[in-house]
Amino acid sequence: MDVTPLDTTIVIPTHSEQRWSSLVRTVACAKSQQAAPAEVVVVVDHNPALFARIQRELPTVTVLENAYAQGVSGNRNTGAFHAKTALVAFMDDDITAGSDWLGRLIEPFADPRVVGTGGGIIPAWEGDEPRWMPAEFLWAVGGSYAGMPTETSPIRNVWSAGMVVRRSTFDAVDGFRVGFGKLGDRNRPEDTELCLRMSKYDGGHWMFVPAATIRHEVPANRSSFPWFVKRCYAEGRGKVQMAGLDDGGNDSLGAERSYLWSLPKALVRNLVTGDFRRAGGIVAGVAAAGWGGVVETLARSPKKLETAR
Repeated sequence: MDVTPLDTTIVIPTHSEQRWSSLVRTVACAKSQQAAPAEVVVVVDHNPALFARIQRELPTVTVLENAYAQGVSGNRNTGAFHAKTALVAFMDDDITAGSDWLGRLIEPFADPRVVGTGGGIIPAWEGDEPRWMPAEFLWAVGGSYAGMPTETSPIRNVWSAGMVVRRSTFDAVDGFRVGFGKLGDRNRPEDTELCLRMSKYDGGHWMFVPAATIRHEVPANRSSFPWFVKRCYAEGRGKVQMAGLDDGGNDSLGAERSYLWSLPKALVRNLVTGDFRRAGGIVAGVAAAGWGGVVETLARSPKKLETAR
């Protein structure tokens, strides 16, 4: 099936007026795409005042209220299920993108086996980038990390900060898993979990398009070492939770194991070059994520025993 630019709806979830200026910039980016979308939809997560403000001040977009329980998964689903186009693109409300972003992500859909695409993510630091931050751990602040493909390639999963999905497959798997995702300080990999289900549905695959870049804001409070450790811990717990949702016997965490095996080389490289701060960041990130995985595994064990009785 040929896909044209007008076959795309852009969905932007939002929840707080504290991000108003960022939201306005993201909407402007969406509206200025060379591959013009058929519709730009902003979905508000249970915030009537923000909903009313968007209606008043951003009249060129469609604004909806989250039809599900509070959380970003239901917020995105509300916009995606509203769409009538062949493709649905998701943009977080704190990103900016070049005018060619959408066009680059649409191209791989010429292959009917492609169920979704995602692009490169560059952290836009509010302050200085921490000197201890390892490039391999930029995922902790929503960025593409060292070791990812540098050319358009198949990939297991992409990130919902800037992704495009084939709507027929997205609808068939009921979209993002409501109740499993980001809410407040809780982090769960709802985008990875969606990618796994969409690939499993009909044997399709995802494509990573590194040239389709977005810039993802990183607030100053997310540049601290304690926040980094807490984020890695949450990711460890979230990945174990995600694996527990896979009832098909697939190796849900295969990519994570491959990633972990790549980290010793990065650690040695930083030690050899004398970059001890980044070396320490790698050790701390692995330890925090590992501890999170252990805590979640132990927390789930009584439930498994109870189920087996």
